[in-house]
Amino acid sequence: MHLLRTQIIRIARALTCHFVIFGSRLEKMQRPSPEDYRLKETSPHLGGGGVAGDKLTSTYDLVEQMQYLYVRVVKAKELPAKDVTGSCDPYVEVKLGNYKGRTPHFDKKTNPEWNQVFAFSKERIQSSGIEVVVMDKDVVKDDFIGMVNFELIEVPKRVPPDSPLAPQWYRLEDRKGNKVKGELMLAVWMGTQADEAFPDAWHADAAAVHGEGVANMRSKVYLSPKLWYVRVNIIEAQDLQPSDKGRYPEVYVKAIIGNQAMRTRVSQNRTINPMWNEDLMFVAAEPFEEPLILSVEDRVGPNKDEVLGKVLIPLQGVHRRLDYKPVNSKWFNLERHVVVEGDQKKKEVKFSSRIHLRICLDGGYHVLDESTHYSSDLRPTAKQLWKPSIGVLELGILSAQGLSPMKTKDGRGTTDAYCVAKYGQKWVRTRTIIDSSMPKWNEQYTWEVYDPCTVITIGVFDNSHLHGDKASGSKDIRIGKVRIRLSTLETERVYTHSYPLLILHHPSGVKKMGEVQLAVRFTSSSLLNTLYIYSQPLLPKMHYLYPLSVTQLDILRNQATQIVSMRLGRAEPPLRREVVEYMLDKDSHMWSMRRSKANFFRIMGVLGGLIAVGRWFDQICNWKNPLTTTLIHILFIILVLYPELILPTIFLYLFLIGIWYYRWRPRHPPHMDTRLSHAESVHPDELDEEFDTFPTSRPADIVRMRYDRLRSVAGRIQTVVGDLATQGERLQNLLSWRDPRATALFVTFCLIAAIVLYVTPFQVVALVSGFYVLRHPRFRHKLPSVPLNFFRRLPAKTDITCSINLPFVVEMLCSYDLVMEQRTFLCSIVQDDRSWVPVW
Repeated sequence: MHLLRTQIIRIARALTCHFVIFGSRLEKMQRPSPEDYRLKETSPHLGGGGVAGDKLTSTYDLVEQMQYLYVRVVKAKELPAKDVTGSCDPYVEVKLGNYKGRTPHFDKKTNPEWNQVFAFSKERIQSSGIEVVVMDKDVVKDDFIGMVNFELIEVPKRVPPDSPLAPQWYRLEDRKGNKVKGELMLAVWMGTQADEAFPDAWHADAAAVHGEGVANMRSKVYLSPKLWYVRVNIIEAQDLQPSDKGRYPEVYVKAIIGNQAMRTRVSQNRTINPMWNEDLMFVAAEPFEEPLILSVEDRVGPNKDEVLGKVLIPLQGVHRRLDYKPVNSKWFNLERHVVVEGDQKKKEVKFSSRIHLRICLDGGYHVLDESTHYSSDLRPTAKQLWKPSIGVLELGILSAQGLSPMKTKDGRGTTDAYCVAKYGQKWVRTRTIIDSSMPKWNEQYTWEVYDPCTVITIGVFDNSHLHGDKASGSKDIRIGKVRIRLSTLETERVYTHSYPLLILHHPSGVKKMGEVQLAVRFTSSSLLNTLYIYSQPLLPKMHYLYPLSVTQLDILRNQATQIVSMRLGRAEPPLRREVVEYMLDKDSHMWSMRRSKANFFRIMGVLGGLIAVGRWFDQICNWKNPLTTTLIHILFIILVLYPELILPTIFLYLFLIGIWYYRWRPRHPPHMDTRLSHAESVHPDELDEEFDTFPTSRPADIVRMRYDRLRSVAGRIQTVVGDLATQGERLQNLLSWRDPRATALFVTFCLIAAIVLYVTPFQVVALVSGFYVLRHPRFRHKLPSVPLNFFRRLPAKTDITCSINLPFVVEMLCSYDLVMEQRTFLCSIVQDDRSWVPVW
């Protein structure tokens, strides 16, 4: 115990000293107070009704109701001719106060059909009536055909799940109210954002957006493509025909699916019948678009390879494996192309080479496109292996407040914000609110939940494509994101909070971009099924029976992220690549000094309890509080005399601690802790390193400085690891006779101890040992004990490891007390020839 505690203290001192040296602050920057970064509980008027306990009194109940006036323009008939050709080019204008919506026009058509819906927010209505005007498009001036008027007080109300309002034919009138030729089919009603016409409707607050921008601002639901792991087991090849018959071929196999390329090692048996028996893993998405292309190549020289044969295998016909049963192997003929006149390739007919493969689509794995720490879906690919859902997750995206301007328009800052939420295979995107730092979406979405230990991610972005893809080559700008772990939510309870949108900027550090207001509810269909999930493996069983390496998982996750972003980017409107990669945290595996420090202090926080227990026990042994030490002696005697009480006492103690902490249980979902993540105290250079590209794009002197800093960190870790290895080797050398005298002493001691323990009752031995450990300080010595002295004298392999004399001397000066209490700058001095260079 003493050695373990010593090593923990040494690790803490060494690493903490380094992090303070290289992560110390410059002058304090003006930042918002930590209170601005905290979660705030809100009380929105959800569902247009009140809250009864934890349940709400409405069906569309996690958002605030927003009233809209809907006008559906279906079609027209028997419109009068306005052109000399005896026809007309009609379109419809819907006017409500200062707002005007317009349908597209049709050329030379008297019976047009539009079927378009217009939505006007009730909050912005400043008129008592609505005009629906039919116009004829002309080169000089559009001609008036007819109109239909409605008074708003006469418009009916509709609330889903009522059936849609049936459109009716209305006779057109002139501006004086007289009937004219032509009829228009319309439907006008008052509804809410829950109406099924809401997502595709033309909105009055987006009247300035035209063309492709209209599609880019609508709300949509997306589904991630179904991802499979493709396992290709390359066994052997036969009867290869290299061009040079007089040399031993160096043959390998290259496999390609889309933009993924992998290759085997060069075969060890350098013959025309090489063998590999090597697995290659890929990611493919349904519907399968790219085939598997295998090429057998011979390395004939440096950077020169000869293709000995190719085979193209469509993935549609590949066997889909649901478990760990072996897949039947199969021989495939290799095709070879030869160059003929005109540099044209044709397939060689007389060719008998073939390759032996075992190919399958592994449906028993879950294809990771997110990190397992905050994954939203853990089910296997094959739907036959899915278990029933355990509940429903409902999310209400209400509004945002105080959003920072993301771009400049007409000389002023503006933001066109929309939200994206991702859980499982389902992505949702809200509509874009134009030119508002306080947008209100009030859209509600639902997901089925299969595992409570999953995370939903909500991101806020600025839309940079409202004028079409060609008008703006910029990317959608990230404003911030929020993660909510379902296991931290109580069932049936509605959580309404305002989440700060925090993002790291270079070089200013952490910045609050605004707040997003959400309402979340997790409903469990069966408490027993939910509790049963906690006893099941986190990932499908194939991940444990045939595990993939960490390197493989990292490569496959990157491939899966690229496929998902490419497929979602082809939807309409597209969910763009930068949005998908930000939601999936594509670059979370990259090196960051800030995250390294945060993880280190997380470890220290976990070990803090053990260190506190060690300090408390040290106070007991040193009789700092005689009464407490006396009570510990009494408890120790009881447990030794009645050892059957030890385990019940421990579990009862843990039970009482859990019951005691229940009154202080968290009442809101966790959110980003800027102090724990070291986001508010990050050093500018560390932030610049975190934002650096891979490979680096920084100048050589900066890269050299960061490399030296990394070497310093690695050197300290190397020293600590070496110390731990030394203690383990000393334990091994107790019986290895590396030091014959020490081993002889230990063996003799073991014999004597065995005889004494054999004739002495165990309870007596336990009491004597306990009283010796808890003895009064007057019976203690400041010098190390005899067993500790003996252990430290045992040999280790430190003296036989290779050490290199460095051409320069690096002397790190650090004081643990000074670091922990004053946290001042420290520096190293590096001697380089005749100059002394200070290095931070």
